[in-house]
Amino acid sequence: MKKILTLTFVTVFSVATAACTAMANSGAEMMKLEDVAPYPAAQAGQTRHVIWLDKKNQEDLLKVELVPGQVMQTDCNTRGLTASLTAKDLPGWGYTYYEVGDVNGPISTMMACPEGTVKEAFVPVQSDGFTLGYNSKLPIVVYAPEHLEVRYRIWKGSNQLERAVQQ
Repeated sequence: MKKILTLTFVTVFSVATAACTAMANSGAEMMKLEDVAPYPAAQAGQTRHVIWLDKKNQEDLLKVELVPGQVMQTDCNTRGLTASLTAKDLPGWGYTYYEVGDVNGPISTMMACPEGTVKEAFVPVQSDGFTLGYNSKLPIVVYAPEHLEVRYRIWKGSNQLERAVQQ
């Protein structure tokens, strides 16, 4: 009897997991974050950003670079923001979510710019540690200050490995 119950539970769990994965990979508009896990709501002064990745072949060769930033007035000078990215565990689930904090800036070069160079542009955070592994099975959840957007890009590696020179 225990064996039948265990097999039934395993079967139901497997079917439910496959259904959730299929829904998540068939279109982001069909899946809600609450359907995956109880991620916390954004705190006052924050917004929650969710990235749903498409299923790809050889996901181990892909990386996701998070690019938080802000649209602001710019000119010919190079601008940037600084911030930190903290990984946090969703208690009881083993899932990770991220918080962008310690935002400073904008920092800028101080060149004299010709007239007419002022424009609105996205100014990204300049920092290390914003690159994550690609995993289409779970969304990437990022909490950031309200004034920041979270954009991202996908990086692809090669199967070909180069040999380092021993010296």
